[in-house]
Amino acid sequence: MAENPTNTSEKVPNDEDTQKENIRCLTTLDHFGFECLPSQLVSKSVRQGFFFNILCVGETGIGKSTLIHTLFNTKLKDDSSSHFHSHVGLKIQTHYLEENGVQLKLTVVKTVGYGDQINKEASYQPIIDYIDAQFEAYLQEELKIKRSFTEYCDSRVHACLYLISPTGHSLKSLDVITMKKIDSKVNIIPVIAKADTISKNDLQMFKKRIMNELISNGIQIYQISKEDEVSAQEHSLMNEMLPFAVVGSTEMVKVGKRMVKGRQYPWGVLQVENENHCDFIKLRDMLLCTSMEDLKEQTHIRHYYGYRSCQLQKMGFPEMGPDNQPVSFQDIYEAKRQEFYEQCQREEEELKQKFMQQVKIKERAFKDSEKELQDKLEDLKRIQQQEMLKLEEERRKLDEEIAEFYKMKAAHEAVQAQSCTNTKKDKDRKK
Repeated sequence: MAENPTNTSEKVPNDEDTQKENIRCLTTLDHFGFECLPSQLVSKSVRQGFFFNILCVGETGIGKSTLIHTLFNTKLKDDSSSHFHSHVGLKIQTHYLEENGVQLKLTVVKTVGYGDQINKEASYQPIIDYIDAQFEAYLQEELKIKRSFTEYCDSRVHACLYLISPTGHSLKSLDVITMKKIDSKVNIIPVIAKADTISKNDLQMFKKRIMNELISNGIQIYQISKEDEVSAQEHSLMNEMLPFAVVGSTEMVKVGKRMVKGRQYPWGVLQVENENHCDFIKLRDMLLCTSMEDLKEQTHIRHYYGYRSCQLQKMGFPEMGPDNQPVSFQDIYEAKRQEFYEQCQREEEELKQKFMQQVKIKERAFKDSEKELQDKLEDLKRIQQQEMLKLEEERRKLDEEIAEFYKMKAAHEAVQAQSCTNTKKDKDRKK
């Protein structure tokens, strides 16, 4: 069993450290075992596997698919794209690769129809929408009470390969605008596609012009971080080679007695993996060998945190309080909760006032309607009474006329009977 560690050096706290916990540097006299932590992390990472998300932006036919196939030395299923697209779209494909027992989940997002439209004003918008959508999905998962990051599929874009047309002159205005819009959201790695169409001297001048345009327009591209002195020089040289001039090809060409990836031309063979011919090896080393984890870390710390900060500020969670001091999330939540409660109370009171006002208006309208109906009822009753009086008067007159009629009838019958009697007497007298 290891002996108790001895104190080799102790930091004497100064006035600034009086409020902080004392930190002592100790050395151990025997093996404890925590030196195996790196191997534990390696075993866990290999067991879980790795993931990497790449965004390829470039015009149709510039060689995005060929470059991806060449980078990962495999033929990924892909369909050829057409130049006849009314708007810019994105094609998302996920592949599972394995190399010497190490598994990689690769997600490739490629633009479709980019630069094919006459009006290219909003060609960058689908790219921004996609990147923001992945940030928002991660943020929503992060804000959940029960997170499941172990099972969550992180789809945030870690690297953007921006393929530049080998014009040999300068960047197109679409390239400048798009990179300016997305440089704060993703790690941009500028790549000159089909670099075998430009001579070496023109290619170097083209690279310088591109870098000058990027700097003058304030476009930030990905730079390999210089972590230590050993790799600092190598990384500096690799950063100086940006933008990478690459050529993609999965065809095997015979050069001497060996087969290499390249393109066969009448004047010779261009070898893809020959650093004297193009920068493909440098690009692959940056993406896969030296900077994959740094790209993922930059995506999380720089780009995602920037998006997260903006979204939380929109929600009303400032980073600093009124006294320029950090504010805890709990305090902000309680303040927002109280503010929301007071707002609800105000809105409830306003709704009550509006409701009472509407009730009064309706009551007044009902009373007016009731009075109007009552007046109409009184008018109808008065009209009815008048009609009844008229009918009674007409009935009385009718009864008088009937009585008069019967009197006249009786008188007529009496006269007729008297006449008959007189006639009969006259007949009898003649006989």
